[in-house]
Amino acid sequence: MPTIAAMKELRRIPLSGPDITDLEIALVNRVLRTPYLSMGPMIEEFERAAASFIGKKYAAAVSNGTSGLHLCVEAAGVGPGDEVITTPFSFVASANCILYEGGTPVFVDIDPETLNIDVDRIEEKVTSRTKAILPVHIFGQPCQMDRLMAIAQRRRLRVIEDACEAMGAEFEGRRVGSFGDGAVFAFYPNKQMTTAEGGIIVTDDVEWFKLFRSLRNQGRDENGTWLHHTRLGYNYRLDEISSALGVAQLQRIDELLNKREAVAGWYTDRLEQIEGVETLRIDSKVSRMSWFVYVVMLSPELDRNRVMGELEECGVPSRPYFTPIHLQPFYIDRFGFKPGDFPITEAVARRTLALPFYGGLKEEEVEFVCRSLRAVIGRQCG
Repeated sequence: MPTIAAMKELRRIPLSGPDITDLEIALVNRVLRTPYLSMGPMIEEFERAAASFIGKKYAAAVSNGTSGLHLCVEAAGVGPGDEVITTPFSFVASANCILYEGGTPVFVDIDPETLNIDVDRIEEKVTSRTKAILPVHIFGQPCQMDRLMAIAQRRRLRVIEDACEAMGAEFEGRRVGSFGDGAVFAFYPNKQMTTAEGGIIVTDDVEWFKLFRSLRNQGRDENGTWLHHTRLGYNYRLDEISSALGVAQLQRIDELLNKREAVAGWYTDRLEQIEGVETLRIDSKVSRMSWFVYVVMLSPELDRNRVMGELEECGVPSRPYFTPIHLQPFYIDRFGFKPGDFPITEAVARRTLALPFYGGLKEEEVEFVCRSLRAVIGRQCG
């Protein structure tokens, strides 16, 4: 096995990377040989394939995951004075999309084991103004959708699944995205599959589907003329080249997921042997974890910034995941949130560290990352 010094000389390990093959290149080239670069046949092929994979009737491809979440919030009828229950431990878009329509995100603290929204705490936050629940399948681990859907049904609430980090994940044998009224997946280059930028919404509601197709295309209706706009809409379209990438990546989705699962396994086997490092715990009802990033939690006594700095010196990038949404400057200024409002989220966020992770990572590179981390922690504890 190469020494740390030898590996450092070899090259720097990237934090993430897409998995692109000749298939993706061929489909992109096929698009480039046609007159259709936007709103052509490739987006429709991508939508059909995605709906079939998730297990929903309809899919509408959009420019990114954030735009997809925005359209779902609008379709759910959220407006000024309405509340949407969600998690503060996520990428900021999962709460911002509620604000776009004038709604208010109502945060529920997380389960310290799975890092997903704590389902036991949801119902106490329901009020007469609650319109929907927006769970986030964090890091590719499904939420407890059986219990969450029971609450939604009992309280007559819409459910919007933020599955932007969870393509292919399964809860009790059922793919995430198939539970809620609508669900959104995102395909940024660090995700399980990529369209460079882009996202997709899935639903069984034909009226939602029609609305998505109109809203993403400047408010045009299906049968209207190009300059006829029946509602306020947006330019949230996905182009044909991105759609071609999506078609190819969906054809390879099991391969992509399996590669990432293998890398996660290499990490877990090694990291469980390092004192001061805690790996993510998977819920017993999760029948398939879809690894988005590989996040560990460091012991509270470790200085995370120092760990990150010393890893960087070894050629190993790392990132904190996530800063709590309620402690983002904008949310503090607007809503008056303060430290201590969601103590579990805050405690977890202080300890999380994302390590280099993607399907093309080699086992010897994982070994190097883990040996580097062990050495850095050993220096702090020594």
